[in-house]
Amino acid sequence: MKKKILLGLLAILIVIQFIKPARNLSNDETYGLSTKYTVPADVQAILKVACNDCHSNQTEYPWYADWQPGAWWLNSHVKGGKKHLNFSEFTKLPIAVQNHKFEETIEFVKEKKMPISSYTWFGLHPEAKLTDEQRATLTAWAQANMDMLKSSYPRR
Repeated sequence: MKKKILLGLLAILIVIQFIKPARNLSNDETYGLSTKYTVPADVQAILKVACNDCHSNQTEYPWYADWQPGAWWLNSHVKGGKKHLNFSEFTKLPIAVQNHKFEETIEFVKEKKMPISSYTWFGLHPEAKLTDEQRATLTAWAQANMDMLKSSYPRR
């Protein structure tokens, strides 16, 4: 009986390897963050290693993205991340929402909610573990953009 169960599980594991989610590789930056906002090189470097895999239209996939159920788990994270904040489509959003996204960026980075801990589990993506200096750089940049928006679009 145990042998039949194990063989059944193995068969399921093999079959699911052929069911692959679509990859996030469009790299369409038509409405990207940098089309409207200055993104200094140090901020761009932080975004690239700690944010863009889940918050842009260009994910760099790790080795486990080729195997199920890891690919499904990863796909779910990327879809969820892009739904909440997509730097590749940032300027499509209304100005008030862009401002709010900068505000959320500050909050999530300061409170160390981003990048999410599962992104760096087991030594995966060690470059995404932000230092206090990187967190300060990212939050100062987001605050500067909020200040620019406030001066450019004053409340009526």
